[in-house]
Amino acid sequence: MYFATSMIECSPFLPFFAALGISLVCSLGGISGGFMLLPFQISVLGINGVVVSPTNHLFNLVGCPAGVYRFWREGRLLLPLALALAAGTVPGVIVGSLIRIHYLQDIQAFKLFVGLVLGYIGLRMLLQWVKNPKRAVVRSQAKQDFRCHVLEVNFRHLEVEFNGQVYDLRLVPIFLSSLIVGVLGGIYGIGGGALMSPLLVAWFGLPVYIIAGATLMSTFLASGIGVLSYTYLALSQGSNIGPDWALGVLMGAGGCVGMYLGARLQKYLAHGILKF
Repeated sequence: MYFATSMIECSPFLPFFAALGISLVCSLGGISGGFMLLPFQISVLGINGVVVSPTNHLFNLVGCPAGVYRFWREGRLLLPLALALAAGTVPGVIVGSLIRIHYLQDIQAFKLFVGLVLGYIGLRMLLQWVKNPKRAVVRSQAKQDFRCHVLEVNFRHLEVEFNGQVYDLRLVPIFLSSLIVGVLGGIYGIGGGALMSPLLVAWFGLPVYIIAGATLMSTFLASGIGVLSYTYLALSQGSNIGPDWALGVLMGAGGCVGMYLGARLQKYLAHGILKF
């Protein structure tokens, strides 16, 4: 199958199943998997243009709703947190897309940026393992109460009860963090979940079980703006910097299946595994 915008030819099964597998694993932690899918597009599919970033946003836009729906159905979509994250990541993504177009069109410079982002994520995982080297054991937790209960919410803080414990979140620091993450995500071509999810767990002390739905929903909203931003810039400049719709939808279909399954399976895994 030939993808004209990306100027590549490959079997449609390759991007579909790659997206399915990546999103299945990553969605367990509230991450769509776009941060891994972009290097896949560059290294495996051989795409070298700006198109990889908006196509990655399109993957998120198509794939995330299935995971969000599953978390909502289980009562684990923390909507106030999702909106606080989106309030920062959405404008950040717009700024990031402009930076990508004007300063990082060169593929070598962009690869360096991607390497730095992936290096940060890898370093965080290594440090997490060093702090807690004991391997968590998979166990069924389906009988526990996994529903989130919002006790109080305003523009300054969010108080939520989960599994008998109360968490009091300050929303202003979360908003500021998500704004920075949105800029980086807009450049990279992700909604920011891969960067924001570790911050919510490590800095704000939240369990993965209650942030996953919020980060996926924020990723969906931010990526929708990302697709619109790149599409507008492509039309206004008359250049090939918009998403590859065929490839993005194909990967998004795989992500849709993977994220739904990941959201369905998450509660059966121990929290230590999800943090890692």
